[in-house]
Amino acid sequence: MAMLRAPRGPGEPGSGTEPGQLTPLVIPGAGGLPTGLPLAGRGGIAGARALRRMARAITSNRKATAGMVLLVFFILVGLFPGVIAHDDPNAETYRRFMGLSLHHLLGTTALGQDMFAQVVWGARPVLLIAFGVGVGATVIAMLIGVASAYLGGVWDGGLSVITDVLLVIPLFPLLIVIGSYLHGAGTLVMIAVITATGWSYTARQLRAQALSLRNRDFLEAARVRGERSLYIIVVEIIPTMTSLIVASFLTNALYAVLFSSSLQFIGLGDPNVTSWGTMLYWAQNNEAFQTGLPLWIIVPGLCIVALGAAFALLNYAFDEIGNPALRPARSIRRVRAQRAR
Repeated sequence: MAMLRAPRGPGEPGSGTEPGQLTPLVIPGAGGLPTGLPLAGRGGIAGARALRRMARAITSNRKATAGMVLLVFFILVGLFPGVIAHDDPNAETYRRFMGLSLHHLLGTTALGQDMFAQVVWGARPVLLIAFGVGVGATVIAMLIGVASAYLGGVWDGGLSVITDVLLVIPLFPLLIVIGSYLHGAGTLVMIAVITATGWSYTARQLRAQALSLRNRDFLEAARVRGERSLYIIVVEIIPTMTSLIVASFLTNALYAVLFSSSLQFIGLGDPNVTSWGTMLYWAQNNEAFQTGLPLWIIVPGLCIVALGAAFALLNYAFDEIGNPALRPARSIRRVRAQRAR
């Protein structure tokens, strides 16, 4: 617990003040911070350090670098689809069952649509769902999990019951039931449904991490200063969990891609929205393999796998940050060599 240093009398040696002036109270560093740093900046300093560690983990890990390259590629495709594909993905203006050509790089569908344009334009709704669910589910889990651990008592009991109820319910069957009542759900509805049902596992992880921080010195110092619980949770605790929060975001985004594509494939999404899941839905309905259009199934399926792999590879780097035992031996030797110098 931070201690208050007794002020010296005015004019005494080392007081640093003239007679008649007030001597400010000095609070020594808490939570491992150097003396003289403001305690209010403890969370920001921890967050900045965590961000630097995450950047180093991505650049020093080949898998994480490959994941970042894949993710950036898909983001650029989703941001500028019209630059890459000039055809309307929903226009049924071409001859059906056309093969690969310079004008139709993947051919046309059984409905006369350009398949390459559908793949390119289909990246945007998938990315919107991935990032929307990733951010939404992580924020909900972060507030509920950390608040449950820090407040304790009745709050912890009530929030834990809600979390446990969602944990024991199989998520995908629950999404199928909800999707059957929201037949033809668009992108925003899909984001809301997956977010509302997919935050419980992340909340349990963040709660366990927050429990290990609840009695740390820098939190005790914040309580002594009279800070409110909301301030302590948002400013003091959450920035120290940056690596775990980012890893949770990547996990939620990965599952959002898989769940949304699966729901669209079985016809529980909006079939008029061009995305990789709805491409699989229409390919199945038109018997793509039997009619000689295997690319109608293979290409969007590979895109889903590649985007999921991008999130998974990035998640690998942040798992290494949180668990040093997962770091490869060459990284450990490199750190030891740097320390020896």
